[in-house]
Amino acid sequence: MKFFLVSLRVLVSAALAALTLGVVAVVGAYLYVAPQMPEVDTLREVHLQVPLRVFTRDGELMAEYGEQRREPVTVEEVPELMRLAFLAAEDERFEVHPGVDVVGLTRAAVNLVTTGEKTQGGSTITMQVARNFFLERDKTYTRKITEIFLAMRIERELSKDEILQLYLNKIYLGQRAYGVGAAAHVYYGVGLDGLTLPQIAMIAGLPQAPSAANPISNPRRAMARRNYVLGRMHELGFISSEDYEAAREAPITALLHSAEVEVSAGHVAEMVRMEMVARYGESAYTEGYRVYTTVDRAMQEQANLALRQGLMAYDQRHGYRGPEAQVDLDDHADEAARDRLLAGHPRAGGGLWAGLVTEVSDQAATVYMGQGEAIELDLAAMEWARPYRDASRVGNPPQRVSDVVSPGDVIRVMRGDEGGGWVLAQVPAVEGSIVALDPEDGAVRALVGGYDFYRSNFNRVMRAERQPGSAFKPFIYSAGLAHGFSPASIFNDAPVVVEDLSLEGDWRPRNYSGRFYGPTRLREALAHSRNLVSIRLLDEVGVEPTLAFIERFGFDRSRHPSGLSLALGSGSVTPLELTRGYAVFANGGYRVDPWFLDRIEGPYGEVVYRTVPRRVCSPPCQVPAHPDGDLVAVEGAALDGSAPDAPRFVPAERTLPATNAYQMVSMLQEVIASGTGRRAKALGRDDLAGKTGTTNDLRDAWFSGFNGDLVASVWVGFDDYSTLGRRETGGSLALPVWVDFMGKALEGRPERLPKEPRGMVTVRIDAETGKRVTHRTQQAIFETFTQDQLPDLGADERSGPSRGDVTPDQIF
Repeated sequence: MKFFLVSLRVLVSAALAALTLGVVAVVGAYLYVAPQMPEVDTLREVHLQVPLRVFTRDGELMAEYGEQRREPVTVEEVPELMRLAFLAAEDERFEVHPGVDVVGLTRAAVNLVTTGEKTQGGSTITMQVARNFFLERDKTYTRKITEIFLAMRIERELSKDEILQLYLNKIYLGQRAYGVGAAAHVYYGVGLDGLTLPQIAMIAGLPQAPSAANPISNPRRAMARRNYVLGRMHELGFISSEDYEAAREAPITALLHSAEVEVSAGHVAEMVRMEMVARYGESAYTEGYRVYTTVDRAMQEQANLALRQGLMAYDQRHGYRGPEAQVDLDDHADEAARDRLLAGHPRAGGGLWAGLVTEVSDQAATVYMGQGEAIELDLAAMEWARPYRDASRVGNPPQRVSDVVSPGDVIRVMRGDEGGGWVLAQVPAVEGSIVALDPEDGAVRALVGGYDFYRSNFNRVMRAERQPGSAFKPFIYSAGLAHGFSPASIFNDAPVVVEDLSLEGDWRPRNYSGRFYGPTRLREALAHSRNLVSIRLLDEVGVEPTLAFIERFGFDRSRHPSGLSLALGSGSVTPLELTRGYAVFANGGYRVDPWFLDRIEGPYGEVVYRTVPRRVCSPPCQVPAHPDGDLVAVEGAALDGSAPDAPRFVPAERTLPATNAYQMVSMLQEVIASGTGRRAKALGRDDLAGKTGTTNDLRDAWFSGFNGDLVASVWVGFDDYSTLGRRETGGSLALPVWVDFMGKALEGRPERLPKEPRGMVTVRIDAETGKRVTHRTQQAIFETFTQDQLPDLGADERSGPSRGDVTPDQIF
């Protein structure tokens, strides 16, 4: 008995000593790690990394930027089955433990003692939150001890729901998906409420090995993990036996879903990205900003289609340049090698797919398209493919398929018209751009900076400085009107010889047709783009006054020559600058500045920035003007519309007399009615105006045009300034693209004709002399003038009624 009491005393003493040592060890460990532990309160204000998203003004997604895909959700938005699945897979005692699960830690300790390896961590969800937000992921004893104490502190400071919400939004789930919201979209393309039980279990099984065991990279391992989660849910009574069995038998339905970009506008999105980085630095990619642009979805889609079709039509007119690459089929005998080859030739804009020609006969070619699929191309699918010789010449039409392609060719194919069979194609070598603005305030409604942003992100709308050619003439003519001339003023379309010391010899400009037409009214000269009349008009007005005048339209005079070649558009402009200039005509004489960023919203939908543009505001205008008249960027939530005095726009400055703008619109309407822009008559509208432009050696083709609702410019050319080839002018190349775009953009909109300013009169004039005539003259036309421009009576009319007896006819 005595021995028993002694033994018991020893055991109790040892236990007390062990307990004391344990307490001392725990206290010592806490005192050691406590200074390094972060404040738990910071979790309440934690900012999860949420990508930058860019939208059209309609709210359609244009782009997403950021390394982490995350869509934060509240715990209330998480389906109950998902909550239970994560508890079953990661922490079944989450609702009751104080942040540390002693059973789990004991199991991990036993595993360490028996195996000598740290393969089980025993981490609770709270401990994972501590690690994910505050600690490194290395497996050290110090980190584990810190994690335990921090988890217990988190449990004291936060509720279970708060902890679970942090966990479900922070956890990495593979394929750049962080949080369950992103995972649902990445793997299944749906929101949390659209997930099935097997899909929920699949996502809940990912935290253990998110990269190696996800259903995309390793379906077999992912299914095993999913079924383990389903089994745990069944054991814990979270799901019925029937649901468990049905879910276990369900196939894997996961597919990789990229960000659901709904509108292709790569160049606009890049403009936004650069602006956001300039404003917010690298945090622009992680703070969850949502940027709404001024781009209209329907117009942007039509701009993409019109430009691509126009460039492809030009490209095919000039022949087939041959395969994109040529390989030895012996080196690509199996499908895997062919798939790797085609992966290096990703799909190009306009639906151009790469394929490998494997067999060729006179009648057909077999083309391998990847993933075990092949198609057949017959001669009809490549009848356009005459051999390219140079920009102005092509070879003979192909007679056999073997005339065009050979085994080992890497080619491009696309679907035929209206989704028909496959046809031979090629990525256009020529480039182009299109931009459309609202003339009332300069808002960018559509912008395409090139054929395919992912092949060339160079934004030609913003950065390509090209000669505008005859598309610049309207600004010369507007200067002429401002200096006393009228649409009826007569200039002689005859040879001009200009002494130019910068050239070898004299400059002898000529019209595109090579002909001379004699005395010509300015209206007629602009309509038919008569170069010699434009030069004589500039000479009369003066180069320096004209250079000063074009600054009214926003042009930089330093990029335009101080000589008579200015009349032919020999300076340089970007497509955006030219479009801004035409907007002054379209809106009745006001200068507006192009803008594309409407507002920036923070992660909670609060407006943190809004652009306040210049807008045409006819008197009386009640909007308070900004002191300096510039575009203003107003910060803060006052711009959400709740503040009645928050300025929504700044009144635009009139830069051109209304009478000048009206006459220029009328003359530019004549370009479409009877001049170089006649193709636009196909739209059947009377409110369209515009001007073609073609530069020397046919290097640039332009068309800029408008009505009261929209102003748009199309440019086509080669980046290396090569010639476009014979007969490729603004009217034949750029104008059809403009017509295709404007036809859809204005579809359903009523015509919007300009209102005639006060004080203008319409009279009958002689078409040959520009002189005013009376009703006695049979061959006469009508022209509209200001009172200062009103012409005298012609010589044959002076014996008739005096000038004071003639009452001018009003247009409206």
